[in-house]
Amino acid sequence: MQRHKRRIATAVSAVGASLLLSLSLSPTSAQAADRNPVVFVHGLSSSASSWNDWIADFKADGYTSAQLYAWSYDWSKSNVTTAQQLSTQIKNVLAQTGASKVDLVVHSMGALNSRYYLKNLGGTAYVDDFVSTAGVNHGTTTASWCSWLYTSCAEMYTGSSFLTSLNSGDETPGSVSYASYWSNCDDSLTPDTTAILSGATNVGVGCISHTEMNNDHGVYEQVRDFIA
Repeated sequence: MQRHKRRIATAVSAVGASLLLSLSLSPTSAQAADRNPVVFVHGLSSSASSWNDWIADFKADGYTSAQLYAWSYDWSKSNVTTAQQLSTQIKNVLAQTGASKVDLVVHSMGALNSRYYLKNLGGTAYVDDFVSTAGVNHGTTTASWCSWLYTSCAEMYTGSSFLTSLNSGDETPGSVSYASYWSNCDDSLTPDTTAILSGATNVGVGCISHTEMNNDHGVYEQVRDFIA
């Protein structure tokens, strides 16, 4: 009889512990467990570390390190080369996490190689949400300072053959949800509206510098809500 009572007490304790654990999880944490992994793509003359602030913000909102992937690549190479590497990176993330799709969050030139991946390398099958922050989607004349040095920079210059091809036809292909966040005082993008994508949710965020677009907490909150 005593043994039976102990078994009941043990079972009740286990149920209680389970309930306490579920109650201790914030709604954000519980929701994050069901969200896609996020892959971050930096821009010209940058690295994965440019996403440190936002990665910390995502973690504060319940994401885990296993759901957040920022990687560095050789930004001097052609955006076509980077797109091929991105394809491999995303396949690796899907294999590691068991997810069927990722959310892709990019900054500046990262929009070009990422969009090439989506349009030309079958990426729309593996991406749920695409977010461009200060993306050089239609080029910028400020790329003149480096267009003679780096292939990637020449591709980013307004009117390049790379951009003409990338933006021909549908700028937002597939069933991916697209968003572009742009500033009205971005000195690196001329004009500022080069960031706007036809078919995307285009959001003007006010006067935020180019380099701060993927550090700003207000922009982060909008991006977080979009991919959620």
